[in-house]
Amino acid sequence: MRVNAIEALFPRLRGTSYKITSPIDDGYNCIAWAAESTDRWWWPGDSNLTFWPEGVARLETVDAFCAAFATLGFARCISAELEPGVQKIALFVDADGTPTHASRQLANGRWTSKLGRLEDLEHDLHDLEGEEYGVVLQILDRAVRPD
Repeated sequence: MRVNAIEALFPRLRGTSYKITSPIDDGYNCIAWAAESTDRWWWPGDSNLTFWPEGVARLETVDAFCAAFATLGFARCISAELEPGVQKIALFVDADGTPTHASRQLANGRWTSKLGRLEDLEHDLHDLEGEEYGVVLQILDRAVRPD
C-alpha cells in the first residue's frame, strides 16, 4: 500500500528499482538527511521550529541552501557522476526556483532521499523529478575523509 502512495507522489519511480530504506519518521526531513542528520528538521523557516546553520540566511533560496551545505564543507559542482572520495548532494527546485528537496549520493552511485515526513528511499537521481519536487538544479560536493 505505501508503494502505491509513494508512486502516486513520484510517478517516475514506477517500474524502477527504487527501494524504501526506512520507516516513516517525522523527526527529520530531506535536508537533514542529505546533511546526515536524523535528530532534527532542517529548514530556513521559524527558528523555534527548525534548525538552520548559524550565520546562514533563513531564506528559501538556492544560495541560502548552498550556504547551509557549505557549513558542512560542500561546494557547488557540475557533475552528478560518482567520483571516488567525493560525496555529493543534489538540490531540487520548483518552477519558481525555490528549493524543495535534497538527495545524497550513496557509495554505489545511487541516491538516498527522505520524503518529507515519510520514508527514506534509495533511487536514481532523476526519479523524484516532477510536480512534487521539481527538478535537480544544483549538485554540491565535498571530499570525504577515509575511514
